[in-house]
Amino acid sequence: MRIAIAHSPDSDDAFMFYGLASGKVPTGDLEIEHVLPDIETLNRAAFEGKYEISAVSFHAYTHLADRYALLPHGASMGDRYGPVVVAREDVPASLENVRVAVPGTLTTAFLALRLYRPDVAYDVMPFDRIQEAVHEGTAQAGLLIHEGQLTYGDEGLKKIVDFGEWWADRTGGLPLPLGGNVIRRDLGPALIPRLSRLLHDSIAYALAHREEALEYAMQFGRGLDRAKADRFVGMYVNELTLDYGARGREAVRRLLAEAGEKGLAPKVKVEFVE
Repeated sequence: MRIAIAHSPDSDDAFMFYGLASGKVPTGDLEIEHVLPDIETLNRAAFEGKYEISAVSFHAYTHLADRYALLPHGASMGDRYGPVVVAREDVPASLENVRVAVPGTLTTAFLALRLYRPDVAYDVMPFDRIQEAVHEGTAQAGLLIHEGQLTYGDEGLKKIVDFGEWWADRTGGLPLPLGGNVIRRDLGPALIPRLSRLLHDSIAYALAHREEALEYAMQFGRGLDRAKADRFVGMYVNELTLDYGARGREAVRRLLAEAGEKGLAPKVKVEFVE
């Protein structure tokens, strides 16, 4: 049986799925196909149920809970770090009368921006164009995800807000849930736990064999040197990725409940595959 696992072409996701991609985690009679679109493309594809397992933004998950279940492994959470709004020095920190380039309206980064400033003006562009657009002046400010969180200072851009810090300060230290892995409910009660275990084992293998997994992940680092790639992977693949735990689950419920109460996302009951 062929199972498609869709995830972003980023060093942290590549690290996470190394155990499966390398064959170090045996899959038996299951053939795993890795598909690597950007996160907003993944979010949109999940509305069609295109892939059996997919990484999605938690913002997008609020629209998908009837079709997909949330796996207990594979979360990307920012523990006092996360998506960051950056600008040139002449842009006001309040974002008043400022248009922000964003990487997609279904990303959790965009949801955090709306929670931070509900009336924000924005334009959508590919995530890997935003930093350059801000640097060149074609965008007033930009919402950076992925590696841009580590490299914006190299181009002389200033931080307006880091949403991981902002979220932790207003929630008593909870991490900011950004993305998770979901599985199609129609796969049934026999296959879903089996696939969940494979994902867990892939993450555990990478964490236990960090150097070889990092070597593989480096090819997806989009210009990061080894030190920054190692730092970036460590930010988003850790014990919270292996299992949300009570703290991680509370963070997801808190974020999505607040989004639902403020009308920024559908209200949803958060349930995890057990």
